Amino acid sequence: MKIPRSLHLLLRLSLLVAVVHIAFGAIVRISGSGMGCGDHWPKCLGAWLPPMDQPTLVIEWTHRLLAAVLLVTVAAAALDAWRHRGAEGVGGRGGVLRPAMGALALVIATALFGAVTVWLANAPVATVVHWTLAASLLATLATALVRAGDFGSARWSAGTVKLARAAIAGVGLALVVLILGGLTAKVPGANSVCPSIPLCGTAPGAAGPDASRLQLLQMFHRVLAYMLFLHLMGLVISTRKLAGAPAAVRAVRIAFGLALLQIGIAFAMILGGLPPVLRSAHQVTGVLIWLSLVVAAMLARRAAPAEAPVPPSIAVIIARGGGA
Repeated sequence: MKIPRSLHLLLRLSLLVAVVHIAFGAIVRISGSGMGCGDHWPKCLGAWLPPMDQPTLVIEWTHRLLAAVLLVTVAAAALDAWRHRGAEGVGGRGGVLRPAMGALALVIATALFGAVTVWLANAPVATVVHWTLAASLLATLATALVRAGDFGSARWSAGTVKLARAAIAGVGLALVVLILGGLTAKVPGANSVCPSIPLCGTAPGAAGPDASRLQLLQMFHRVLAYMLFLHLMGLVISTRKLAGAPAAVRAVRIAFGLALLQIGIAFAMILGGLPPVLRSAHQVTGVLIWLSLVVAAMLARRAAPAEAPVPPSIAVIIARGGGA
């Protein structure tokens, strides 16, 4: 399958900008810069180019600039896909047109919900919905690129339905962990209520029903993260001799490697007193684990035998991105 070069480049650029944008979103959240532009949107403090005299303003303004660049690149990719909808691999079932259009809808929804978070004074629930939409955009763009032949999808061989199902289950678990991670970072006190790792411990002065609820949220996030790590370990072990779907196996191994890195970051973060740099790195690594698993799931799904159907792809679940 060979799609137009311009479309392929635009999809790659869109995914790159989307990763940078969501990573910068973690920095905005960790640094408390969500209201750096006040309650103004899309302008910042009432101006398109405000005086860059406050760190929180600079961070939030840069995040919005990246959002504008992302909107332009995704819109350009969707427009190019529509122009070439008659080309092989673009239109129809299994083409890149549907996920490209789904990505355009998601990037618009993400931008509009960014305004909602500002109008709601950066409320935790609104922020997490905004974060989830951005993660869904990554999944949809990754789906488009897999269909375009990226990540080794053009060289797949016969795969297994079991691998496809296990990878898709990992995607769902990783998304829940990612959402809970956003909540623990955003809800006041949730990030510091468990000063020990791997268990929780008791933070100084943490008492009462509020502290108990925050500890429950933190431990729920951790337990599911441990489950995800074990799931990835099981996938790596079960696929170590799998000859088919090599690209999907490689993506699973990358996700497991990132999970090992994530454990190291988590220990350093908790034992080091929650430095902002490590908190941001923790969330960015979580996003990369999610993205790696999405790619693995899509690759495994493409490699599964046609006579043995597998569950719908993550793009279908999130944005109705189309079938295999």
